[in-house]
Amino acid sequence: MTSVGSGPNISEEVFVFPASFAQQRLWFFDRLFPGTAFYNVPTAIRLTGVLDLAALEESFNEIVRRHEVLRTTFGTQEGQLVQLIASHSRVSLALIDLQQLPVSEREAAAQQTIAQEIQQPFNLAQGSLLRVTLLQLNSTEYVLVINLHHIVFDEWSIALLIRELGLLYSAFRAGKPSLRQATLTPLPELPIQYADFAHWQREWLQGDVLESQLSYWRSQLQNLSVLEIQSNRSHLNEPRYRGATQLLELPLDLSQALLALSQQEGATLFMTLLAAYQALLYRYTGQTDIAVGSPIANRNRRELEDLIGFFANSLVLRTDLSGNPTFRELLLRVRQVAVGAYAHQDLPFEKLVEELHPERQASRNPLFQVVFALQNAPIEQLELPGLTLSSFKFEITTARFDLEFYLWECADNFRSLWGDGWQQSEGLRGALVYNTDLFERDAIARMLQHFQTLLAGAVANRDTHLADLPILSVAEQHQLLVEWNQTERDYPELCIHQLFESIVTQSPEAIAVSFGKQKFTYQQLNSGSNQLAHYLRKLGVGSETLVGICMEPSPIMVAGLLGILKAGGAYVPLDPTYPAERLRFMLEDAQVSVLLTQGNFELPITSQAQPGNKGTDLKVVCLERDWEAIALCSEENLINRTTVDNLAYVVYTSGSTGTPKGVAVTHRAVNRLVCNTNYINLEPGDKVAQCANISFDAATFEIWGALLNGAQLVGIDREVTLSPQDFAQEIQQQQIDVLFLTTA
Repeated sequence: MTSVGSGPNISEEVFVFPASFAQQRLWFFDRLFPGTAFYNVPTAIRLTGVLDLAALEESFNEIVRRHEVLRTTFGTQEGQLVQLIASHSRVSLALIDLQQLPVSEREAAAQQTIAQEIQQPFNLAQGSLLRVTLLQLNSTEYVLVINLHHIVFDEWSIALLIRELGLLYSAFRAGKPSLRQATLTPLPELPIQYADFAHWQREWLQGDVLESQLSYWRSQLQNLSVLEIQSNRSHLNEPRYRGATQLLELPLDLSQALLALSQQEGATLFMTLLAAYQALLYRYTGQTDIAVGSPIANRNRRELEDLIGFFANSLVLRTDLSGNPTFRELLLRVRQVAVGAYAHQDLPFEKLVEELHPERQASRNPLFQVVFALQNAPIEQLELPGLTLSSFKFEITTARFDLEFYLWECADNFRSLWGDGWQQSEGLRGALVYNTDLFERDAIARMLQHFQTLLAGAVANRDTHLADLPILSVAEQHQLLVEWNQTERDYPELCIHQLFESIVTQSPEAIAVSFGKQKFTYQQLNSGSNQLAHYLRKLGVGSETLVGICMEPSPIMVAGLLGILKAGGAYVPLDPTYPAERLRFMLEDAQVSVLLTQGNFELPITSQAQPGNKGTDLKVVCLERDWEAIALCSEENLINRTTVDNLAYVVYTSGSTGTPKGVAVTHRAVNRLVCNTNYINLEPGDKVAQCANISFDAATFEIWGALLNGAQLVGIDREVTLSPQDFAQEIQQQQIDVLFLTTA
């Protein structure tokens, strides 16, 4: 012990002691991430009644006097971290009066003030590591906010602070002149302090004792795998430790069944719950090497039980889940792991990391990324004379790990940061703290439901193999087995053109196609295609007659497709930019008897088959040249001569083997692609881009997806599609809703 003078908010001298191993870790973290509130330990309690402010403040100061660790700051001497303990220190109660606000705004203001307080970092080298704030909502209602740094406080310490606060406040309020007089004080003086523990720990943990502990953990944790829980987000290079919490309540009957199972298998309830948690992680990850961190009080000596301080240690519970064991077999493995770990619990986690020196990543904790605990710290109900107390729930916005899962038994007289919602509950209660940079809220809600379902399955049959344990809820099973697996759909027994005609009846004046300034309504497109169909029938087009169509995308081209189908034929799309030899092959291979084209194309056929020539079976219809004759035909719908199993079109492949091959597609196949789909909702009012050339199968979805669902087909110029910037601008200007894009 060394005297080094005075420090802030203290008087007289400061005494120097070595820091504990656990304090060393938190100090290092604070140096690595300065100015963070990551290790703040806050709690808030609502006080209703007549409050004695002086007695409350004196109670906290007596607690600070009793526990040296609450008068401690930290520094370094000769490169080593040390505790700087002030001989005297006082805590001032910060009173914030919210009564000037409208009543309706006070609760929100309290929440905001608490959020600011708990995110306010502590300076480990200066000032008190305990802050007490009192928010006054009205003359008889307060919120007491207690905030400490984890370097001087742990979960067990909460119970001690609550107990001492209740006893001391009662005594001060009763007007006892000096609690430090042995006959009057409600609390005996503490025989040792936290600094004594830190000194003893360093003296004891060396030589054979240290080597015995290290030997076990080296063997237990060699070649430890990193747990990779699938999430829709990845670990950040610079972790932000942002968190949220969701709660779980297990019913009494399930809790009792779990306790009975534990007793029958010679295990503790903690072991059974840990086995279930590791089984769930196995089901989520597929990994069989599962390591979970578990905090322990580390107060296995009687003289430590009444000390406030950071004693807690973390055990790495690594279980082998290989071979798809039954839950009973897994529980046996977990029991062996837990017994071994508790037998070697005296090795500080910090020494373990120092010894194993695992590969460090800023985005991951060393050795384990998930935490599990069954909390059993003996917390008494805080009672203050003249006051009614209840928890004041506030949002926890930090997460120290990927997942932290805490459970409590109801018999523990539960109190915590999570509020009063469980005061009348039975069974087990839990809180799952999760990293919001990794997990969505809905995913965590499903995880909690899966955990409960798995527990029920293990209770029902502990000899079930892990892979067979149920985890899905009834709703999820229905979704998986029925909704997602019900691929059968009711498709109309109508041909493409018949479905189109039904849309015409419903919305005749709606725009069907638009290419630049050219726009056709459904009625106009239907009338024009009917005239063409009547004309084609005069040329002999009937059921499954193959009709070529070699045109640039346009409303006239779409009318051509419909006209061919209405006549009973099947279209053969031909890209006019293809080489003449390739087009000639496709015409001959398909034995096309009629070809629709435009007047500005040079046809890829022999001179004997040029338009107007005789002596050839190929009839060429130039829509621009021949439209005068076509327009003389009826605009009425034709009598249908085809079925859904007749051909709708024949499209030729790219010819990767050297020769293009024609693929025949029926009306039914097109219906199934674009009608009553379960992968996209197409509906009237949508705008569907037509980007693909006519001979590419993507055009099938674009054209018929729009026209058979009452949407608008919007043509996009080919040159525009080749420029990402122009394409994006065109999509925005045309207000396109649906795009069908294939990878290049």
